Amino acid sequence: MKIGNIDLGERPVMLAPMEDVTDPSFRLICHEQGARMVYTEFVSSEALVRNIASTARKLQIDDRERPVAIQIYGREPEAMVEAARMVEAAGPDLIDINFGCPVKKVAGKGAGAGMLRDIPKMLSITEAVVKAVSIPVTVKTRLGWDCENKVITDLGPRLQDCGIAALTVHGRTRSQMYTGEADWTLIGELKADPRMEIPVIGNGDVTTPERAAEVFEKYGVDGIMIGRGAIGATWIFHDVTQYLEKGEWTPLPDAEKFSLIRRQISESIGRIDEYRGILHVRRHLAATPLFKGLPDFRQTRIRLLRAETAAELEQIICEIEERYFG
Repeated sequence: MKIGNIDLGERPVMLAPMEDVTDPSFRLICHEQGARMVYTEFVSSEALVRNIASTARKLQIDDRERPVAIQIYGREPEAMVEAARMVEAAGPDLIDINFGCPVKKVAGKGAGAGMLRDIPKMLSITEAVVKAVSIPVTVKTRLGWDCENKVITDLGPRLQDCGIAALTVHGRTRSQMYTGEADWTLIGELKADPRMEIPVIGNGDVTTPERAAEVFEKYGVDGIMIGRGAIGATWIFHDVTQYLEKGEWTPLPDAEKFSLIRRQISESIGRIDEYRGILHVRRHLAATPLFKGLPDFRQTRIRLLRAETAAELEQIICEIEERYFG
C-alpha cells in the first residue's frame, strides 16, 4: 500500500491518532513493535495559528518514528489552511485531517465528526488543505453522523475528488461514540467501489491478530489502524504483524512486556515531570491486558493507579511481577 510516495508494504498496520495517548514516546515504541505508520495526537488548527505552546509541542517528531503523520482538526477553512502550512514546515511525512473525533468539545463545535453534518464545508476544507501543501493529505472520518445518516459510501469518492491520498474510516457513527461494535460492512463496500482509487484504511475494534487478519480478508481494506487496542499494549503491533506475515504469532515474554511498560513510565516522566508523567501513563496501566484476570488484584490495582512517585510505582510493579509472574 502506498500513500503518495510512502510505501507501507502489504497489509500495513498503523497506530491511530488518539488525544493524550499518541505522544512521541508511545509512537516510537509502537513503531519499534511493528506499526508501519504512526499518527500524532489531534492538533487544533485554531490553537496552532494562535501559537498556543502546548499545541505547538505536538508538532515535535522523531526521525526514528517515521513515517509519521500529524493530524489536524478545525472548522474554519482559513485556520485549517494556515495550520496545514505550519504542520508541513514541521516535517511530517503526511498531514491527516480529523473528521472523525466524536467528543462533544470537538464535534459539538462543528469540527472533527461534527463536519459530517456539513459535508459541503468538509469538502471545501479538504480541497483547500490539499492545495495548500505539497505533502500527501489524508482524511480520517466515520460512517456518518448517526444510524439514519451513514454517508460514507457516497462521501468517500467525493473526498477522493478533493485530492486526498488515502481515506481512513472508523466503523461507527458519531452518535455511537465508542459504544457497540464497529461495523466494517460499509467500509468493505467503500473499498469495493470501483470509483475508489486511493487506499481505504479500516479502523475499529481490532484487538487481536486474528481479527486483524479477518478484516483484511473479509473487507479487502488496504490497511488497518489500531487505536484503543494499543493502549497499555504496545506489543499488539508485534503480535499482529507477525500473524499477518507468518499465519501464527508468538507472544512477547512477560518480562519484555513489563520492560515496555517501565519504559513508557520512564519516558513519560522524562518528557513532562514526575507527577504529570505518572498521571499521563495511568490510562495505560489501567488498560493493559497484562494485568487482566489476575486473582485478588483489586487492592493492588487501586494502589497502582494511586501511586504518585516513580519509586512507589516501581515498587508496586515489582510486587506484581514477583507475585503473579515470578
